[in-house]
Amino acid sequence: MTAYLIFGISYGFAAAIQPGPLQTYLICQSLKRGWRSTLPAAFAPVISDIPILFLILLLLSTMPPGFVNMLRIGGGAFLLYLGFRAFKSWQEFNADQNLEEKSSQQTLVNAVFVNLLNPAPYLGWSLIMGPLFLEGWRVVPLNGISLVAGFYLTMILTLAGIIILFGLARRLGPKVSKILLGLSSIVLFVFGVYQLWKGLIQS
Repeated sequence: MTAYLIFGISYGFAAAIQPGPLQTYLICQSLKRGWRSTLPAAFAPVISDIPILFLILLLLSTMPPGFVNMLRIGGGAFLLYLGFRAFKSWQEFNADQNLEEKSSQQTLVNAVFVNLLNPAPYLGWSLIMGPLFLEGWRVVPLNGISLVAGFYLTMILTLAGIIILFGLARRLGPKVSKILLGLSSIVLFVFGVYQLWKGLIQS
């Protein structure tokens, strides 16, 4: 059990700190809305991975080869949309802007969609987590439970740390926040174009 727990913690930390569309989106929202409003979005991987987990363990082996490419194309288009929204926020940036109550809910929903349309969780579960989970579960179910619990608990805590860190960066002043927000919009655009390009050339 301990080995599976350690692997889950290690892999969860590595997955959370690896630059990607979800991390960039969370950073962007932290700078724009503040860490308190963005913090619930740290749970996005848990929500989005529930259908991914069942899909990988039950259906992915029967999916056509172009399934991942379809995800890339859809995810790329969604990231371009989020990049455009971030760019508009950069243009209209107001350091004293009041946050709406519904903003945290919308941030969580968008973060879930970012992760659902990102091939990385599908590949991670099909190539790494899925086989290891089944292997441990067949020996003792607690092994599989420890793997998943360690993975998601570590990922949530790490993403929450990232959100708080960049949310506090707002205190460095509106100029710094606006620069970081602009960089986040550029990175979202880059990820979107890359996803579209990968999906189109391999389809």
